Amino acid sequence: MTTSLSVRRHDQRQRASAPRHHHHALIQQLEPYLLISPTMLVIVGLMVVPIVIVIGYSLMDNVVTNPNPKFVGLANYTAILSEPGFWGAAVNTLFFTVGSVVVHMVIGMVFAMMLNSKSMARVPRAIFRAIYILPWIFTASVVAVLWRLLLDPSGVINYILISLGMVHEAVPWLATPSTALLAVTVINIWSGYPFFMISLLAGLQGVPSDLYEAARVDGAGFFRQFANVTLPALKPILYSMALLDLLWTTQQFTLIWATTGGGPLGMTEMLSTFTYKLAFNAYQFSMAATSAVLVLGASLIVAVFYVRNQRREA
Repeated sequence: MTTSLSVRRHDQRQRASAPRHHHHALIQQLEPYLLISPTMLVIVGLMVVPIVIVIGYSLMDNVVTNPNPKFVGLANYTAILSEPGFWGAAVNTLFFTVGSVVVHMVIGMVFAMMLNSKSMARVPRAIFRAIYILPWIFTASVVAVLWRLLLDPSGVINYILISLGMVHEAVPWLATPSTALLAVTVINIWSGYPFFMISLLAGLQGVPSDLYEAARVDGAGFFRQFANVTLPALKPILYSMALLDLLWTTQQFTLIWATTGGGPLGMTEMLSTFTYKLAFNAYQFSMAATSAVLVLGASLIVAVFYVRNQRREA
């Protein structure tokens, strides 16, 4: 009789504790989502919602200026893809971006290897590191003002070139159609190479010195060591940085706008400035939204490659 009563009491306690255990397990499952919910709300409010709104604008005839915009489907995409100005801006953006990324990589590698060299004393290395990282200190607007002064017809660069006999008269580099795109690309290269240099320098310092010693024992010279030791060790860094720089350079706006504004004759028009002018000069907000969506799609393709690379490395 006593045993039966104890069993019934034990069953009652188990049934009473079961809801509490289930409630505790549910809280544990929801806890990670509750912790990230503030961040997710910010992301949704500041990124997802604006993107959805812009996509919606691109499917309307003309928002903001039209009090009763109508749904036109893909008509805006057809119109902008047949616009010569869009393709001109796309070609300029491609030249500007690819040229900047490639030269960033080359200059960054050269300077990083020089700063990592054991033959350079500590004091000169510190001085050169401070000089090489100097462009990274300035904002894009300061860089634009600095280079506009340097490239002015009465600026330092023209003075030096004329003194050396390389040109016979002052050249308005940023106002000449044949030189403007190259000039803004050089400015962007100058302002962006420290990103590669610092990252590659950190990567070089992580390469074991034993690998270089083994390569020297095998009779490998500088170029063979670079090809067989340095490049394989830095390949993941180079790939990730190239994709990030590609995304960043494609979206460059401030530097272009502050130096040339997309001119002369549209020779430095980028997709960023083209989209801006559609919205705030021509007040064609739907077409500007369409251009922005196309740029977003291209950027997402690059972002997918970056994420896949990061997962593979992890």
